[in-house]
Amino acid sequence: MVLKAVFRALPLIFHGAALRLLFKTLLLSLLVFALLAAALWSGIHAARLQFGWGGLAEAAATTLAMLAAAWLLFRAVAKAIMNLFADDIIVAVERDSYPQAADRARPVGWGRSLHFALRSVARTLGWNLIALPAYVLLLVTGIGTIGLFLILNAYLLGRDLADMVEPRHPDLPPIPRGSRWLMGLASALIFLVPVLNLLAPIWSAAMAVHMLHGRQRNPA
Repeated sequence: MVLKAVFRALPLIFHGAALRLLFKTLLLSLLVFALLAAALWSGIHAARLQFGWGGLAEAAATTLAMLAAAWLLFRAVAKAIMNLFADDIIVAVERDSYPQAADRARPVGWGRSLHFALRSVARTLGWNLIALPAYVLLLVTGIGTIGLFLILNAYLLGRDLADMVEPRHPDLPPIPRGSRWLMGLASALIFLVPVLNLLAPIWSAAMAVHMLHGRQRNPA
């Protein structure tokens, strides 16, 4: 079911609503990271003046800090921004693939979308910061860090994706926990692939719609 949802979601990346949401998500994500880069540079620059570092050390420290922040925060930032506009892509997918379900859907509303977005950011940052020492320790294993990252973020992404689609259809049974985790794993893997990770938020949202409604067509 998860693989079927992944492949059914792929063509919807090129839907007009998806492309508009992708543009807004990327633009706002870049703005957030530009502000973060400015804040990091200001802090590191102040430390350089305080401790007498050289200009090369300042540039290296800023670059490493931004790479670490991007690795840790991109998923959280992109998912949070997408959550604010998620109804656009979810409605488009439902109207194209599940028109009867789209007619019965209950709008989530801006306030609830904002609540989901903030909760998603807090959860993602909180758990990944808790796991950060383990990420570092597992670097010596070669694959341990990636393995832990996928296990943890599969759970977080699966929960976030379910929160995006399930409130629109309280009459339907929720996505089972095992399927949520597998859905989150597929999303986490897409986020790891350069270039594809830019499409991951949209692809994942469309996948979640198919996970919720596809089971109703094929309950077995």
